[in-house]
Parts: sequence; structure tokens; C-alpha cells
Amino acid sequence: MDLASIIGVALSIGLVLLAIMWNGVSAIVNFYDFQSILITFGGAFSVVLASNTMSDFIGGLKSFGLIIKSPVFNTPEMIQKIIELSNVARKEGLLSLEEAAGNINDNFLKKGILLIVDGTDPELVRAIMETELVSIDTRHKVKINFWDTLGAMGPAWGMIGTLIGLVNMLQNMSDAASIGPAMAIALITTFYGSMLANWICAPVANKLKRNNNMEIMLKEIMVEGLLSIQAGENPRVIEEKLKSFLAPSERGGQEEGGEADAEA
Repeated sequence: MDLASIIGVALSIGLVLLAIMWNGVSAIVNFYDFQSILITFGGAFSVVLASNTMSDFIGGLKSFGLIIKSPVFNTPEMIQKIIELSNVARKEGLLSLEEAAGNINDNFLKKGILLIVDGTDPELVRAIMETELVSIDTRHKVKINFWDTLGAMGPAWGMIGTLIGLVNMLQNMSDAASIGPAMAIALITTFYGSMLANWICAPVANKLKRNNNMEIMLKEIMVEGLLSIQAGENPRVIEEKLKSFLAPSERGGQEEGGEADAEA
């Protein structure tokens, strides 16, 4: 479970509710209006549906669950694994990697190893794996764009609801007592639109972008590592090349582990 996402979403709505009910729990009813919900949420989701295929729309909705799951992107561990593979290839040859591939769960890495074992040209290996990287990135961006679009439509339809409410209010200006409540209802749609965009859509889109960037970087490390192994580079050189993907604070432990394997 990704506690940061769960706590962040729960805390943000909790603080809003606390501010609303600061002077009394009954104030919460002032922020409920069914017609405003229909206009803001119904309009926003309808436009997003019109902008996507049905399968992409359903997939976008399901992707909300991805921010709750904690993705496993252990880059130092992957670098360590590639260094171990380079030591095996250096001592026993590239064909020995086929056996090692059977113990690897990552399909992308396994595919690259098998291409190398089959004697595929390095440039073709890079082209195949980078094409798959582009495909992965494209699939992820479909879901990211779903939430970006929904986040843009929320405030837009909130404003449409506000304009509808203002028109209805102006049509009944003769009743002064109704102006205040009517104005409040008109503004609620803007509130709903802002909440949809900033409470749900922005956090989901940003978390999906972060996860996508981390996964793409991890797979780029795999590509560089495998091509270096195929080229017969020294494990120390491979280690230094792959460590450049890491932040300086993450390189210390990796350096010691990599050097120990290279010396073995």
C-alpha cells in the first residue's frame, strides 16, 4: 500500500471538511446540491468519455487504484543484478546468461537477455528494447492524460454550473430573499469542480507520472546494462555507467556492492 497517497488524499478532504464544519456540523448541508453534482461531475465525466474510447475510459477509471499500490522500483538492486550478470558473462560467456534468465521475473530484462544469447546485433537489440519502452510509455500516458483531461474539465463544468445558477438567479431578482441562497448554490458548482481537479485528478496524474518516469528509467538502466554486457565491458565500467542514473545519495552502498562483485 502506498501510504503517502492514502494519507494525502484523506488528509486533504479531512482538512476541507474540518474548515466547513468549524462552526457547526450542520454547515456541511450547505455544501450539498444535487443539481450542481449532476452538472459538474456529470458534465466532466461525459466530456472525458467523449474524448476517449470506451476501453480507455474504463482503463482510466481503474488506474485510480494504481496510486494506492506501492510500486516496486528498486534501482540499486537492479544495478546489482546487472553487475552479477556481467560477472557471469565475463567468466562463462554470454550463453551462460540463458540459464540466469530463468531466475529473473522481469519480462523486459529477460527478453533483453534472450536477445543477447541468440546473438542479435547490438543495434537491433537496442532498437527492439527502445521500441518496447516507447510502447510502455505511450500506454501509461493514455491513463495520465485521462486524469489530466478530467482535471481540466472539472473547473470548466463547475463554471458552466455557476453561469447556469447566475442566470436563474437574475431571472428572479424580484425576490430579494432568494438571491443569497441562489448565489450560494451557483458557487457550489465551482467548488465541486475545484475539488475534483485538485483533490483527485492532480494527485492521481502526478503520481502516475512519477511512477512512469521511475519505470522508464529502470528499464533504460536495463538496456544500457545489457548492451554493455554484450559488448564485453568490464563489470567496474558497467557499474560506473549505471550508477550515473542514481542520485549521489544512493551511490554509496551500490558502489561497495558493485566493487565487491567485480573483485570476486
